Amino acid sequence: MELSALRIFKAVAEEGSVTQAAARLNRVQSNVSARLGQLEEALGVALFHRAGRRLLITAEGERLLAYADRLLTLADEAQASVRGDQQPSGQLRIGSMETAAAARLPQVLAAFHNKHPDVDLLLETAPTDQLVHAVLNHKLDVALVAAPVVRPELSQLAVFEEELVLLTDAAQGPVHSPRDVARRALLVFRTGCAYRRRLESWFAEAEVATTRISEFGTFEAILGCVAAGMGVALMPKEVLKQRQLAGSIQCHALPPATALVRTMLVWRSDVLHHPARDAFAACFQAN
Repeated sequence: MELSALRIFKAVAEEGSVTQAAARLNRVQSNVSARLGQLEEALGVALFHRAGRRLLITAEGERLLAYADRLLTLADEAQASVRGDQQPSGQLRIGSMETAAAARLPQVLAAFHNKHPDVDLLLETAPTDQLVHAVLNHKLDVALVAAPVVRPELSQLAVFEEELVLLTDAAQGPVHSPRDVARRALLVFRTGCAYRRRLESWFAEAEVATTRISEFGTFEAILGCVAAGMGVALMPKEVLKQRQLAGSIQCHALPPATALVRTMLVWRSDVLHHPARDAFAACFQAN
């Protein structure tokens, strides 16, 4: 398999369209279609299901995509290392928890961009478990996740110390334990969120059963539902500091074992040469 064929396959897989992949790669559409067909013929499997103009990746295609990501990353790393490239450039794929992206990242990203304008920054938000999986599978170069992360394949750098607080509507009385909000729904991010696990563990350790769990995709939606009295949530105190919510949301302190959590920057340990990633990590160390 040629690297150029893998780059074409990867672009088609990500775009879901030969036309869009051709535009992204600055190639003619017929060339992309021909190279994709040659790759499928060489492998003896269909990499995509054809659905009109859309291409849906097959199970075999998904497996190849994981290898293609790794091979292309390694090839780029080898080329940069041999050339002796040290100046950050190219693309840096950053993952982050939604709350960290909102409360912590803007200043860091602005400082990094001012210092390294040749780096193209791509940001993706997701729960911790999903971000860790994306880094392990070479889909992200770095990610901001909640500790602990027990993966020997990853290097880690502690970048923030967060205090998590319990959020309720303004009418809620004092909260000393989960029993004080036992009848309230838990408003959480989808499965894989480290903060969600902490909130559920707080209830479980007090032997208080949770009545309802409502999942949301954004922290803004969670804040709105908390203010409306729909339930309670767990969130970094820093997020609340940046918003005028005193009249609609209360913050309740939690025991240190539940409240205190480190945010870690993680990346693959076996990707040794990545100037943009290293410069990004250095921005956190400088602060």
